[in-house]
Amino acid sequence: MVDFNRGTGLLIIEARCSNPNGDPDQESDPRTFAADRRGLISPVSFKRKLRDIVEDHEGPVWQKAASTPRLIGTAQKHKILESRGRNREEIGRLDASTFQHEYWDARVFGNTFLESMKDSKKTSRAHFINTGVVQFGPGVSIAAIDVERLTMTNKAGVEEDKDRGMAPLGWRVVRHGLYAMPFFVNPSAARKTGCSASDIDLLKFLIPHAYRATASAVRPFVDIRHAWYAEHKDPLGSCPDYLIIEAMTPIKKDGDKETPSNSIDDYQIPVDLPGEISGRLGSFEDLCLKDWG
Repeated sequence: MVDFNRGTGLLIIEARCSNPNGDPDQESDPRTFAADRRGLISPVSFKRKLRDIVEDHEGPVWQKAASTPRLIGTAQKHKILESRGRNREEIGRLDASTFQHEYWDARVFGNTFLESMKDSKKTSRAHFINTGVVQFGPGVSIAAIDVERLTMTNKAGVEEDKDRGMAPLGWRVVRHGLYAMPFFVNPSAARKTGCSASDIDLLKFLIPHAYRATASAVRPFVDIRHAWYAEHKDPLGSCPDYLIIEAMTPIKKDGDKETPSNSIDDYQIPVDLPGEISGRLGSFEDLCLKDWG
């Protein structure tokens, strides 16, 4: 029995002199579309940050979640499948019930944990290949972005015969960009992954902390300005997703998407849904402002 309804979300992400997602094929330049120079944040990149927060059970975000009554759960139920140093053979011996019970990211995002099928005596492995309940789309900037590249220096050398260090063009950042990243909660997939309403609640709690809790030297200011979340009235959905996404996507005030923005003031940012859309939903809120108390 599914205990949550369909959800449609939209993250409005601002980057200031930061690299929200480096491209390994372009020497870690911020990701862009070649055709129009619009910036890109991959779904994998964003989900990695959520996984890192859940995996750090000693961190302040997890500690806050663990002390919140509607989010509290055992650590065993919130392990991360996509983690370094995992024992594939040990995980491969888990039955469906145990596997679903332990790994939060497998319940929420699905998994393709492929193992050898040669041993016919092994139990069914269908639970190792499932589509996720939650799917994030790519975050695409509203307008084109400018990329700044500077050489970084280090007072202490990293090479044996050097007394100082240098990383030519090692600092590669977006001067300013505003990205819109949609995500979707599909209860139809919950039966196979074991995802529950409490798993979705934890996801919603984590989203506003995704960047500020994982900031780095090259990503000091990536801020989720809004994390809009529309809960439908039933598991199948009570409103077309595109109506919600289009209504809440920012617009560049001058209409010129080819010229990069200088600040957030260059955009018109919606703050609420039109009545004819909100009336078709169970609820609509900004997760960045949600009170979990």
